[in-house]
Amino acid sequence: MAESSEGLGTVPEHERILQEIESTDTACVGPTLRSVYDDQPNAHKKFMEKLDACIRNHDKEIEKMCNFHHQGFVDAITELLKVRTDAEKLKVQVTDTNRRFQDAGKEVIVHTEDIIRCRIQQRNITTVVEKLQLCLPVLEMYSKLKEQMSAKRYYSALKTMEQLENVYFPWVSQYRFCQLMIENLPKLREDIKEISMSDLKDFLESIRKHSDKIGETAMKQAQHQKTFSVSLQKQNKMKFGKNMYINHDRIPEERNETVLKHSLEEEDENEEEVLTVQDLVDFSPVYRCLHIYSVLGDEETFENYYRKQRKKQARLVLQPQSNMHETVDGYRRYFTQIVGFFVVEDHILHVTQGLVTRAYTDELWNMALSKIIAVLRAHSSYCTDPDLVLELKNLIVIFADTLQGYGFPVNRLFDLLFEIRDQYNETLLKKWAGVFRDIFEEDNYSPIPIVNEEEYKIVISKFPFQDPDLEKQSFPKKFPMSQSVPHIYIQVKEFIYASLKFSESLHRSSTEIDDMLRKSTNLLLTRTLSSCLLNLIRKPHIGLTELVQIIINTTHLEQACKYLEDFITNITNISQETVHTTRLYGLSTFKDARHAAEGEIYTKLNQKIDEFVQLADYDWTMSEPDGRASGYLMDLINFLRSIFQVFTHLPTNNSDHAAMSGKVAQTACMSACQHLSTSLMQMLLDSELKQISMGAVQQFNLDVIQCELFASSEPVPGFQGDTLQLAFIDLRQLLDLFMVWDWSTYLADYGQPASKYLRVNPNTALTLLEKMKDTSKKNNIFAQFRKNDRDKQKLIETVVKQLRSLVNGMSQHT
Repeated sequence: MAESSEGLGTVPEHERILQEIESTDTACVGPTLRSVYDDQPNAHKKFMEKLDACIRNHDKEIEKMCNFHHQGFVDAITELLKVRTDAEKLKVQVTDTNRRFQDAGKEVIVHTEDIIRCRIQQRNITTVVEKLQLCLPVLEMYSKLKEQMSAKRYYSALKTMEQLENVYFPWVSQYRFCQLMIENLPKLREDIKEISMSDLKDFLESIRKHSDKIGETAMKQAQHQKTFSVSLQKQNKMKFGKNMYINHDRIPEERNETVLKHSLEEEDENEEEVLTVQDLVDFSPVYRCLHIYSVLGDEETFENYYRKQRKKQARLVLQPQSNMHETVDGYRRYFTQIVGFFVVEDHILHVTQGLVTRAYTDELWNMALSKIIAVLRAHSSYCTDPDLVLELKNLIVIFADTLQGYGFPVNRLFDLLFEIRDQYNETLLKKWAGVFRDIFEEDNYSPIPIVNEEEYKIVISKFPFQDPDLEKQSFPKKFPMSQSVPHIYIQVKEFIYASLKFSESLHRSSTEIDDMLRKSTNLLLTRTLSSCLLNLIRKPHIGLTELVQIIINTTHLEQACKYLEDFITNITNISQETVHTTRLYGLSTFKDARHAAEGEIYTKLNQKIDEFVQLADYDWTMSEPDGRASGYLMDLINFLRSIFQVFTHLPTNNSDHAAMSGKVAQTACMSACQHLSTSLMQMLLDSELKQISMGAVQQFNLDVIQCELFASSEPVPGFQGDTLQLAFIDLRQLLDLFMVWDWSTYLADYGQPASKYLRVNPNTALTLLEKMKDTSKKNNIFAQFRKNDRDKQKLIETVVKQLRSLVNGMSQHT
């Protein structure tokens, strides 16, 4: 210790470092040792020396410590050696005891292991039971799902799927079978969607094929309801008139009630037999598919698909067959398909929510209605049979009433019926035109003979003829008209009936129906019958006597028009005194026909005159006349006498007919004379005729004298004075001027009202005089050697010059 103190005192820095090393943690020795090297260059060596000295000091201290405790160690070793023998004995005993324990515990260990194994199995079983109890509802629900799928209860299957997903699967989501089930559910949903969509497609195809049956049933039902309503109206009318029956006779009342009751019972039985759309169509695929898509949250897709497919079907239904207009069955099939389509849509509208809406059905109906009207307008235009048009009208009415009962607006269909009504009238007019033609062809155009009272009543029952004079006559006697008149009258009434058939069930008032009937009847009279009469009148084989009979016939038909008006009034119960009632135009129609017949009489008579005149064969250069009238002219006059004699002896029963026949004969006679005079004048003035001799003029004068004698003989009674002879006045004055050769008087008095030759035109006289002048020059070559002939030739030339001057003066004045 004294040395250490000296060392510390000698090298105090090294002592401090050693103390730090001994007292400091080994992690901090580094900086301490570094300070050794930071001092003087020999510091390290001195430090090492100091360190060795410190180590020797510590070794000495340790040795002292060991020497101090050595005896205790030796004593401990000695005690351990003493205990060694006892320890070995104890070890043997422990080992023996352990062996005995091991042998004794082997059986216990076996039983213990069995118990442990049983406990583990019991715990596992309990766990399995708990898990199975948790999984069994899931499996049962999944099995139920499979059964529902097999039984095609898809809506219930979807509900089961929802329960599995929301309730059961969360309990067993950790199991693999659950994951498989979860993965299988989307596929099952898709299968359900495909199957339900397939069912829907089958449903759509089925209703497309059976839409005509559905529509036919609906139309029958609507027609039956309409008939039932009419029966109820009849019943009310009968009850209204009950008192009248009771006051007079009890039996008719009871009989009517019995008959009506029986009729209503039959209608009730028929009503029970009428099937509804629900009886004909199974709508369950639609409901099922709608519910399935609703559960799947894809209802919009289903609605769009359904509407799209139904629109396609609507276009197919609205597409008519090309030959639809040929038979009524084609129209009926077309209507029943459309009705079936919209009946199904109406049912879907009312039993489902949102699958179709009223706006959708209205849009679809408006589209269909436009197409229907266009189709009917096009195809009905090909219909030429009025019966087919009438059946088409009845179908349209039933069609409209049926759809109106389902809430669809049908006003445009009834507007279309008015167009078809016009077409129906046209077809009727064409049909009746053929009927009228057949009647005219079969008529003999002679008064109707009757030999007894029975025949008389038959004619009176067909035609409203009233003539007291004819009734007083004894049999046999004759009606003034021919057979065509009562036939025409009957056919006009048949036309009115046919026209009335179309007006039924059009929901129109009696006034409108009355107006329709009168207008269509007016068309029949003014267009069809008038046209047939005019065509008849113009036919070549219709002679003059037939034309006169036609005039008589038209008179009676005109008088019968008032009875036709009464006939229409009785049908419609609309008084003729109503302000807006249309009148029948029979007066103008038959008056025009009479005028045409009269004109045809005059035309045919003039044509016959022209035929005779064409037979004239004058020798215009003859020097002397034959002394008698020409043969063609005498034949013509005889013909005219016979014709006018027939006219004046036509069978008439009253003064009106006689006056009418006489008037026609007078007009025809005057027209014939005027035409004959004009033809003779044209013959003289014909431009191809270049020369006329005085002998030819004298011969022509003889013919004109015969014409005047014919006119003065009163071939037709009733002419006053020399009225008929005035037809030949132009010829007479012209021929007198040339026969007398009184040119000085003519030229002096020309233009005077009292002139003897007032009707002689200077141009006419000049033309004829020039033809005579040329003849004189040619035939009298040596006339210049005779003084009289020279004077006459000079006179002719002088007159010609004066006439030319007169004609030129007239032209300048004009």
